[in-house]
Amino acid sequence: MTRRRTRTTAIAAVAATAVAVSGCAGWGSGASSSADGGAVNVLMVNNPQMMDLQRLTAANFTAKTGIKVNFTALPENDVRDKISQEFSSQAGQYDIATLSNFEIPIYAKAKWVAPMDDYIAKDSAFDQDDILKPMTTSLSSEGKIYGQPFYGESSFLMYRKDVMDAKGITVPPKPTWQQVAEIAAQVDGAQPGMKGICLRGQPGWGQVFAPLSTVVNTFGGTWFTKDWQAQVNAPAFKEAVNFYVNLVRTHGEQGAPQAGFTECLNNLMTGKVAMWYDATSAAGSLEADDSPNKGKFGYVAAPVVKTKSSGWLYSWAWAIQQASPRKDASWKFISWASSKEYEQLVGSQLGWTKVPAGKRASTYENAEYLTVASAFAEPTRDAIASADPLNPGVQPRPAQGIQFVGIPEFPDLGTQVSQDVSAAIAGQTTVDEALDKGQQLAEDVAETYRERGQQ
Repeated sequence: MTRRRTRTTAIAAVAATAVAVSGCAGWGSGASSSADGGAVNVLMVNNPQMMDLQRLTAANFTAKTGIKVNFTALPENDVRDKISQEFSSQAGQYDIATLSNFEIPIYAKAKWVAPMDDYIAKDSAFDQDDILKPMTTSLSSEGKIYGQPFYGESSFLMYRKDVMDAKGITVPPKPTWQQVAEIAAQVDGAQPGMKGICLRGQPGWGQVFAPLSTVVNTFGGTWFTKDWQAQVNAPAFKEAVNFYVNLVRTHGEQGAPQAGFTECLNNLMTGKVAMWYDATSAAGSLEADDSPNKGKFGYVAAPVVKTKSSGWLYSWAWAIQQASPRKDASWKFISWASSKEYEQLVGSQLGWTKVPAGKRASTYENAEYLTVASAFAEPTRDAIASADPLNPGVQPRPAQGIQFVGIPEFPDLGTQVSQDVSAAIAGQTTVDEALDKGQQLAEDVAETYRERGQQ
């Protein structure tokens, strides 16, 4: 997850309440209402791709369908708070909202969002089979689809090809973490001021624990077992965190305890590090025309230890509020905004670097897109396609998610544990001390679920 995905705990708190009282919300079949028609109200995050969509809608979607779209665009923290308030109350003011694959399964269980399966079945032009399967899985709950991705990402290892060539190093297409650590040691100092690797150390469940949870998974660890036993200070979890902390302390970037997505992006882009493990979405910036080292980067799969793959999975997606009286019109907008047609529109009018990619297989077969994304398109597609949100580790999980645990309590839990892990990176505490404290917090969450009898 990129830096824009800093989380608040407000949604988690509201969602936790909703899960407990989900029977209070009205729950229909997703069929349309007689109020469907002239306009829909969309509440969305104000990311650049969304602003492009807002600019293109009237002249294209509205002109074709007659459906006016009223957009409310807010910064991420603000929009998440507003969505949680709107959807938990089922006020029906907004028909559509942007949610991530973290929230959508939670909102589905709370019965705040409408299933889309009936619409998908009738809309052959949308081509659900073209949506990358891990995206569909992560936006589903109990066999029904509740969201459609606008764009998505996974994670992979990025590196300076010229630096590796100068050292006579070949980066494996599917490296292990042990190989990455060895390479980091070899290229540390390869150029003046250059460190071996950048890894996030900034506190936050969407910051340091985005990459670190994937490391935990592939080392054989997990936050919780299937029967809700906390595992934060279990041997595999400790081994993974110790590895990560030692690697970034020994061969990582300057200021690692404060480094997040943006800091690492700048470090790799400007030659301060030779490698970086993070979001596939970063490649577009690395290969942009204003990137000082454009064309010098290589991209390989997320490093592994015990699993076949380890990349994370994230998407901004569209969901329909269950209380919306305009579900038919809402689906028409979503079907267009997440379509092949829309990607072609963006490419032809705004440029192919602005296409909201990472969701459709056909994007990675489009010659025009591949012309500008040839360096990273295939590794990105492969990373997303190999992500498994239901089975990201070596043991069964109680909730879906790769770089997160798909429960309302996780943002607060992950952020609290991350603060101590960041302190360990700073040398202010040990990993064992950090994870022993984290275990106590995780046990409190696990006990709640065991008492509920949830599996």
